[in-house]
Amino acid sequence: MENINNELDKVIDFFNGEIGAIRTGRATPALVENIQVDYYGAKSPLKQVASISVSGSREILIQPWNRDNLVDIEKAISESGINISPVNTGEAIKINIPPFTEENRKNFVKILKEKMEEARIKMRRIRDDERKIIQDAEHNGEMSEDEKFRKMEGVDKTVGDYNKKIEKIGGDKEKEIMAV
Repeated sequence: MENINNELDKVIDFFNGEIGAIRTGRATPALVENIQVDYYGAKSPLKQVASISVSGSREILIQPWNRDNLVDIEKAISESGINISPVNTGEAIKINIPPFTEENRKNFVKILKEKMEEARIKMRRIRDDERKIIQDAEHNGEMSEDEKFRKMEGVDKTVGDYNKKIEKIGGDKEKEIMAV
């Protein structure tokens, strides 16, 4: 059971990272912190080459550790596909987050639902793998049939609890996206 909890925790962590990059109506560092920047010939996440802060509810301020990297950071943000335009001030990069239209909100909720389904699929695979291990152990005589059913019930309950976590996290994110 400890193994399945560790695997399901990894799915939750991955899911949180994935939905953190989904835009909401507010500025958040998670929107840009994992954008890969060409940093002296190597790709590095933006959070490792600059300080990222939020000033106001609609502006992200990025201050690189080295000003020579301003152009590389600006280019990486422009090419990232998040559809926001960085402004290079010579000292830092500012990103203004435009307000959402109703259509944008619906599109981002659709992306969120896709990410939630991906997380559920990963959890089902983990559950199926664990159930197979339990069935094989019972088949090999390593546990009784009653113990097999008890363990399978425990696996199903654990996966159900983690599915509820995904629903809660996704529901909170959806409220954030739909907030005007």
